[in-house]
Amino acid sequence: MKKILLSISIFTIALVNAQNNTNYWQQHVDYTMEVEMDVENYKYTGTQELEYTNNSPDTLNKVFYHLYFNAFQPGSEMDIRLQTIPDPDARMTNNLGTRENPQYESRISKLESDEIGYLRVKSLSQNGNYLQFEEVGTVLEVNLEKPILPGEKTTFKMGFEGQVPLQIRRSGRNSAEGVALSMSQWYPKLAEYDFEGWHADPYIGREFHGVWGNYDVKITIDKDYILGSTGYLQNADEIGYGYEEEGTTVNRNKGKNLTWHFVAPQVHDFTWAADPGYIHEKLTAEDGTVLHFLYKDNPEIKENWKNLQPKTEELLLFFNEHIGPYPWDQYSVVQGGDGGMEYAMLTLITGERSFGSLVGVTAHELAHAWFQHLLATNESKHEWMDEGFTSFISDEAMNEVMNTNEENPHTGSYRSYYQLAQSGVEQPQSTHADRYNYNFAYGAAAYSKGAVFLAQLEYIIGEENLQKTLKRYYDEWKFKHPTPNDFIRIAEKLSGAELDWYLTDWTRTTNVIDYAIESVESEGDSTNITLKRNGAMPMPVEVTVTYNDGEEELFYIPLQIMRWEKPASGETNRTVKDDWAWAYPTYDLKIDAEKSQISSIVIDESQLMADIDRNNNQYGTELENSNE
Repeated sequence: MKKILLSISIFTIALVNAQNNTNYWQQHVDYTMEVEMDVENYKYTGTQELEYTNNSPDTLNKVFYHLYFNAFQPGSEMDIRLQTIPDPDARMTNNLGTRENPQYESRISKLESDEIGYLRVKSLSQNGNYLQFEEVGTVLEVNLEKPILPGEKTTFKMGFEGQVPLQIRRSGRNSAEGVALSMSQWYPKLAEYDFEGWHADPYIGREFHGVWGNYDVKITIDKDYILGSTGYLQNADEIGYGYEEEGTTVNRNKGKNLTWHFVAPQVHDFTWAADPGYIHEKLTAEDGTVLHFLYKDNPEIKENWKNLQPKTEELLLFFNEHIGPYPWDQYSVVQGGDGGMEYAMLTLITGERSFGSLVGVTAHELAHAWFQHLLATNESKHEWMDEGFTSFISDEAMNEVMNTNEENPHTGSYRSYYQLAQSGVEQPQSTHADRYNYNFAYGAAAYSKGAVFLAQLEYIIGEENLQKTLKRYYDEWKFKHPTPNDFIRIAEKLSGAELDWYLTDWTRTTNVIDYAIESVESEGDSTNITLKRNGAMPMPVEVTVTYNDGEEELFYIPLQIMRWEKPASGETNRTVKDDWAWAYPTYDLKIDAEKSQISSIVIDESQLMADIDRNNNQYGTELENSNE
């Protein structure tokens, strides 16, 4: 296994100055599970032994488990949300009306008893003593007879059973592309406890937060089924299907079933998929990572999936270079699910796509291996860090790997953000992921505004500082649960700039950026340019003046509350002016040239500042508007 994963620092709780200025700690779990799947009725039974280490300074009198499959039942919170939100997820609904006058019907509401999903805990004990528990929707509430003291370990043993729902969202059976089993969120999963307390969120539709740990999982299933999974297969010579070493004789048992044994170190989730029609192919990347590809034996998609394989290696190497080394020994790209979703050491993606779309979804989900499965933010509370950072880096990667060579590969994210900012339904990014009033608002805030957060940070602190920030963020927070403050503090320490204002305005408010050229007046041999701040959000301002002879001059106006100036980055003619304090709505920029000598004036020629109205950003020329 790669050295980074074997490092002692990864397996111990380091005391570092972190969230809320407290000593950082995180809980630890070790799962041992055995499950038997009946592929005839899609029911399964399982046992789970869980060793839980309480690294917190608190005494725990209760614990919670997630029972995610219970969401796929008529009357569940997920079902009711689909019926009450104005723009429900199209994958989870039927439109009984028209496009212009939709009438949505929740697909969950129509599930029969043999089509629903469920997870039922049959027994639960702590250190040999049976516990009382209550199933409350998608959460199991457990009161402990013996508290777990700080620094103490305890062992829970559980028996459980489940039924795989029809494929509706992420998990399920018999997908639209014919994949038999997409097994994500399939087991009773202990909820996270951190410096904010328990995170026993019901499963309503968004994503996840999990406890770091090690998994040892045995899956018994019909021997005709081929699996892709989190973890390393321990008995490849008994399984075959392309997992065995080349030249090895496979010794399968002669019974009806096979038991697949996987071990996954230092992850916070475990997912698998299975289908009797999978093709399984492997590619060893330049860094030694074994890439597994499992997809349906469909002639219409084979060429795309074969061409995807070298592109996946290129993407992996790009992320290694621009974030930090991928620490595990393998990664699997598996056809399954209902779109694209990241899991530990694996992604499930739909596979019947154009080649560009197939590479794009793989780029995004693979990037999540860093921004979620290495840097494990709480996706319920800080969804924009997970999705936004992933969108940013995957757009950068696609720009290189697919040779599109766009000057700004994030223009799509900017356009989506502008639409959100002017929609009237925007909510702050600090909104809990389940509390957005519109799915559109959630998606644009998490993915697009989250990506713009990083692209715009490049405008604020410079490209070199941003690149160093991302790498330092990886170094300091891999295998931990970082918060927004943890990220921005790294950017501050590395650059020297004060950036709390940026984190606050961009993520905790819906304030917008809008700077304008209000007037250009001659003053003898000079010119006075009056700039105006129309939006509530402050920014440093860059003004490019082009003279009649074609010469350009960049005027950089620092933002006073940054207490810092962005270093020059190759500009041959750059002048730093006095700071602009936020409370002053206007700023006079004096130019040592007559007005008649000026050809054009542009605020933020780079268009990396997310100014919602670029029509007032120029004088003397038409500026192409990326937000129109």
